[in-house]
Amino acid sequence: MDHLELSTVVYVPPEEAYEFLLDFPGYANYSEHLTRVTHDGDGGSGTEYDIHLKWWKIQYVVRSEVTELDRPNRIDWKIIKDIHAHGSWRVEEVPEEAPEGKETASRVRLSIHFDADSASSGMLDLPMFVSLGWVVDKAKPLVLSEAEKVVKRIVTDLEGQPRDVNLKIHSKPDSV
Repeated sequence: MDHLELSTVVYVPPEEAYEFLLDFPGYANYSEHLTRVTHDGDGGSGTEYDIHLKWWKIQYVVRSEVTELDRPNRIDWKIIKDIHAHGSWRVEEVPEEAPEGKETASRVRLSIHFDADSASSGMLDLPMFVSLGWVVDKAKPLVLSEAEKVVKRIVTDLEGQPRDVNLKIHSKPDSV
């Protein structure tokens, strides 16, 4: 199973960051490739979300489910269609990282565990002569670039003004 973990610091209390992360339908406001998010449930554990993605000539719907909530520290989820993946959003108060003039700071961490081999080329309606491997190779740099843009937009909304954001990529999972 492969693992990807990203984090950044936001200058808001953990409760505020957590509430923001719970608003999965609002994620569509941050990426041109995420066209909309629909859901079945009340937002709590067991709620399923359809995340509608569009890139190049590909349209795909990721179906995820919230598996557990630990307010204001953790949101666990899993993908329930086409690929074996699960992960979490974690929020930790880190007041020592708050700049002058800010009361507190929180580290927001996205952790994803996935089995790339569980994806099949049949899950996407690819144009003729285009392989899933080619799509994955082209998408990798796009995903990191898009993640940086999305995080910057989210931080701007959370804090009320734009600033440079440091997106940290963790090579091994840290305990939070």
